Amino acid sequence: MLTQYAFILFEFIYIAGVWGDIEAMSEASYLLFTQASVCYKVTVFLLSKKNLNILIDYMEIDIFLPQTEEQENILVKLSGQIKRLCMFFLTSALTTCTLWALVPLLDGTGERFFPFRIWMPFGPEKSPQFEIGYGYQMGSIYISAFLFFAVDSITLGMIMFGCAQLEIIIDKLQKMQSVPLSSKVTDEQRTMRIMNNNKLFVECIDQHQTIIRFIEIVEDTYHANIFFQLSGTVAIICIIGLRITMSEPSSIQFYSMLIYMVTMLSQLLLYCWCGSELTTRSQELRDSLYQSPWYEQDRKFKKSLFITMECMKKPIVFKAGHYIPLSRPTFISILRSSYSFFAVLNQTRN
Repeated sequence: MLTQYAFILFEFIYIAGVWGDIEAMSEASYLLFTQASVCYKVTVFLLSKKNLNILIDYMEIDIFLPQTEEQENILVKLSGQIKRLCMFFLTSALTTCTLWALVPLLDGTGERFFPFRIWMPFGPEKSPQFEIGYGYQMGSIYISAFLFFAVDSITLGMIMFGCAQLEIIIDKLQKMQSVPLSSKVTDEQRTMRIMNNNKLFVECIDQHQTIIRFIEIVEDTYHANIFFQLSGTVAIICIIGLRITMSEPSSIQFYSMLIYMVTMLSQLLLYCWCGSELTTRSQELRDSLYQSPWYEQDRKFKKSLFITMECMKKPIVFKAGHYIPLSRPTFISILRSSYSFFAVLNQTRN
């Protein structure tokens, strides 16, 4: 982490030296926001080790354990989804880093320069200063990519774990036994089914309450991280857009900025998509309760169902900073804000 904090310090020194030059400042600023974000997220993550252990213990409690093969498949399916999405983000980030690494090596001017415009205690003209500076800058950036992946994959994985548990409850409700008023079912069988359904319903309620507590702990632990990420992404996307307009369309720098834009958008979309999935599944759970054969159950079941559905009128919403809901509309809103700032900066540059 010392290399990451030093990188931020060097960027501040460089920006202070070129203050007023929009092109030079923009070239350094997007990395400043990126490095600041990763440093903040990792620092908070390390300081929240106690909460992380609590969350891991929560995930291993009996009520969250799959009871059937279908429930196990639900966990495998959603964990596979988030794994593939996170791997796409990591691949995109590493591709961007690799393109940045190639820029000083494949430049046709014949002059040596470091991959990034930050202050360095020595110049790139001579060896081994160039190799040392090059290795430090690229090493720091590659480390940042893996740190982003590590922190984000844990946070997103826990949100999707909550989604999987909600889907498991839906699966349980769909297996609720019908209690028809027909001669084919004896009174004893009917009583037994009603008793089993009540027991299953209580289990589902307990599991739902545990999910809510689990998500609350996840939000309390990582809400500041996500809020900082969302706020920084607005500036990063804006500045990347500005850098793309300044780059030659056929240059490595242009393609590196383009892929970096995809990387940041995918990271933003991951959080908003996971939050949206959590809210959607909590709404689907309420619908599943209504679609269950509640009308065939006893009075106790119906009363419990009514109270439960009233409590579920407000879906589970994961909020960044306890304020911004993670959802698809939030993703669109951030894109609009980024474009607005980009338009202002681009007009100022022109």
